[in-house]
Amino acid sequence: MRRIRSRARGARTPVALALPALIAIAFLLMPLVGILYRTNWGAIGTDLTSPDVTTALRLSLLVSFWALGLSLVLGVPLAWLLARVDFPGKSLVRSLVLLPMVLPPTVGGVALLLGFGRRGLLGPWLENTFGIVLPFHTSGAVVAATFVAMPFLVISLEGTLAGLRPSYEETAASLGAPPVRVFFTVTLPMVAPGLVAGAALTWARALGEFGATITFAGNLPGTTQTLPLEVYLLLQDSPEAATSVSLLLLVIAMAVLIALRGRWAGGAVTRESSSKRPVDDGPPPADPLTDSPAAPNLLKGGSPADGSPSDGTPGPKSSAAPDRWSLHTDVTGFNQLTLDAEPGTTIAIVGPNGAGKTTLLRALLGLTPRAHAELRLGGTDVTDLPPHKRGVAWVPQDGALFPHLTALSNTAYGLRTHHVPRAEARRTAQQWLDRLGVGHLAHRRPAQLSGGQAQRVALARALAARPRLLLLDEPLAALDQTTRAHVRHTLRTHLDGFGGVCLIVTHDPVEAVALDDRVLVLEDGRALQDASPADVTRHPRSPWVARMLGRNAWPGTATASGLALAGGGQLVVADTLAEGARALAIIAPEAVSVHRDRPAGSPRNVWPGTIREITSSGSRLRLLITSDQAPDLVAEITHQAAAELGLTDGTSVWTSVKATEVTLVTL
Repeated sequence: MRRIRSRARGARTPVALALPALIAIAFLLMPLVGILYRTNWGAIGTDLTSPDVTTALRLSLLVSFWALGLSLVLGVPLAWLLARVDFPGKSLVRSLVLLPMVLPPTVGGVALLLGFGRRGLLGPWLENTFGIVLPFHTSGAVVAATFVAMPFLVISLEGTLAGLRPSYEETAASLGAPPVRVFFTVTLPMVAPGLVAGAALTWARALGEFGATITFAGNLPGTTQTLPLEVYLLLQDSPEAATSVSLLLLVIAMAVLIALRGRWAGGAVTRESSSKRPVDDGPPPADPLTDSPAAPNLLKGGSPADGSPSDGTPGPKSSAAPDRWSLHTDVTGFNQLTLDAEPGTTIAIVGPNGAGKTTLLRALLGLTPRAHAELRLGGTDVTDLPPHKRGVAWVPQDGALFPHLTALSNTAYGLRTHHVPRAEARRTAQQWLDRLGVGHLAHRRPAQLSGGQAQRVALARALAARPRLLLLDEPLAALDQTTRAHVRHTLRTHLDGFGGVCLIVTHDPVEAVALDDRVLVLEDGRALQDASPADVTRHPRSPWVARMLGRNAWPGTATASGLALAGGGQLVVADTLAEGARALAIIAPEAVSVHRDRPAGSPRNVWPGTIREITSSGSRLRLLITSDQAPDLVAEITHQAAAELGLTDGTSVWTSVKATEVTLVTL
């Protein structure tokens, strides 16, 4: 209790800050209190129901809602443009949007007169061509209100759009949705809080507009005399009535702010963080479609839906003999490589962080300026096609499930973009969810799914779209070991019958071996190795890949007796290479012997060292041993051997490796 009290006393606000803050609150509150104090509560009903006030109120509502409508029609596209498109003069456009917010209202009215008045730049053309005269007309009041209120919508919505991860829109495009469909089915629903907040502020600002309106549109009863203008007139003739009307406007403004309650700038709807999601609910149930009539067709690469689109772009097929799509691509830019693959090939893409793995996928999608891919799928060159027409579906690292849609609607999204009827798309989507073991979660939204469940839904959504090229960016990373094994087996079954090519970015060696026909090793955007998993496992040409596979990898230069290590020292090997060749020495952890005393006998490579880390690897222990005479070395021994040697962190040991246990790979 003493600790709590001490912390509470320590957290007190300094008086030097609290006092000015309280004065500021009082300063803002005093005018509002003045309105409440001076209001004639007995006459408020009579004041607010007088003909002039009710007429001005109806006109204010008409003008404010028209201004809101114009702001939505014009401001939403403008906010999207500012948030999503880079173009020359963008900062100037944003300044123009902000200008009405800081410009004196009467100056804004003068500017409107000079732009749209009868003697303005555009006014004579509007009058002579369309007979439209804005000043001293209700439409002029709408224009004035829109001019000063629309920035609130644009700024609020732009902030929300900027906070929305582009992966949602990019994933929708990869499922076949054109930009306009993406905007209305994904972008707008996800930024709805920001849109509502901006719209409410815009309407409230338009309702209270005074200066620009009286300057540009005048103060004509029943035509341009809105409620704020009515207050201005009442102050001269009936101050008490002006106070009552001011109270009405104050109540409306406060009601809008209370309704927003902290959502001033809105917020993009995103999935809850993984720490707040429910945990995985155990292994997925047995595949309910294995014995169903549709299962054979699915296992052979067919699609459970027939949704071939009318525009000729790739879409779902129902044929038992699916189309076959080979892959040929030449990638330039950050990535520099050529890749060819036959239909049905699955390629694992591995490499260290920053190697260009995700950049390669995005280049194939046409979504990044860092790299450009000349892409041919089957006999079709799709290089110049936009992402939604390429027939390339991807699953990003976070899955990018649309948070406003259920798992079923997410999975059916790609089918619907290819014009599959709603009922058939939902039926097909349910089948794919069942196959991935999440069919019982079809009516949950992404926020109600665990990370592993969400990733399986994302896989089902991509597979259901029946693309020509399937791109998976670490698709199983969020799954626990048991679920990962099940989904890996299910995915392998689908990929065996997939008529296109699948590229999978992974850091899991088991995943690379179990799922893939080839392994593409990237480093600095270039291909170091493109071979079968078995060949890459036996002869890795990248230190990173060797370490990923659990092996020691030491780079160096070949000598007459072995390898001169890059960090200093000499490694003796049985099978040498040509002198001067750059090579990588691969040493399996189980080939490293650990001793408490310097070993005698046949080992040619012996170093002293210190144990820095001991970790468990199944039934064995992995030791990280550092030495001044050799690079860091990983050894693998049994628990019994570690106990007999009395090994702990910091123990001094000797390590030895036989020359015959070292494999040299030319770089």
